[in-house]
Amino acid sequence: MSLPRIHRTLDLDARRITLHADTGAGWTATDDPPSFAVPAAFTEEYEIARYELLGVPDGARVLPVCPVSFRDFMVYEKHAVDAARGMARRFVPAGYRLGRLFETLTRRTFPPYRPHRLWNQQPLYYMSNASTMLPSGIPVACPDYSTALDFELELGVVLGAPLRDATPAEAIAAIGAVVVINDFSARDVQLAEMRSGFGPQKSKHFATSMSATAVAGSAVADRLDALTASVRINGHTVARTGTHGMRHSLGAAIAHASRSEQLFPGELISTGTLPGGSGMELGRWLAPGDVLRLEIDEIGVIEHRIQG
Repeated sequence: MSLPRIHRTLDLDARRITLHADTGAGWTATDDPPSFAVPAAFTEEYEIARYELLGVPDGARVLPVCPVSFRDFMVYEKHAVDAARGMARRFVPAGYRLGRLFETLTRRTFPPYRPHRLWNQQPLYYMSNASTMLPSGIPVACPDYSTALDFELELGVVLGAPLRDATPAEAIAAIGAVVVINDFSARDVQLAEMRSGFGPQKSKHFATSMSATAVAGSAVADRLDALTASVRINGHTVARTGTHGMRHSLGAAIAHASRSEQLFPGELISTGTLPGGSGMELGRWLAPGDVLRLEIDEIGVIEHRIQG
């Protein structure tokens, strides 16, 4: 039996978005959302106008949930270390050689590759741009100010209930939907922005994407840290990974975000990149013509063709 899930399709002639639900008996179009469907925060016309600007064709699947905000955490130390090493390899070759010498001689991680000490004390995140969330299947081009387009495979959750000063258990119980997230990144631009002290801006805000399906949070709440995942480019598997190994659990991350801050239904929260889930870690950068496929088993798939 499949997990309870939803997807939505675009009907331009009728100027509507049709909800489809599968609660175990197959997909069915419905006007009666299942209990786990996140309440819509935007009008259909607003969403349809967004998809028209993006060139989404009639009949295509669109976002299963149109998020009202996007907090992107970094809960995996292995990703942080390997991504820093990959960033140095491409953009700071002298620093990379120094780090390689240090690691060879000491058999320890080069200190600059490790996350900031605050990362060990609390979950860290940045606010990204929820308005540029793309449906799976949309062709994507590298921004005209970058020559280093990268992908980041992440697990995302969308709140289905309001939260404030939540416990980790309350935070998990408030998850309405679970999705796959791809945090597109312009890595050459990101390096300069991170050095500015203000964090990522144009390196991240141009595009993020979401799986066409969303799974009921209650159906996978007990294994959010035990899902398997993979990355395929042009039909070849380049990484097998999973959601295990979080420094801070998703419950702890959401609870931290809710400290003295009101969170609302429709807010998207992501784990950050799964270990080995980015091209920077793998040394495999996206190029025009590539077909990217990111999958988290039981949850969903994201696919994009990279345009020139």
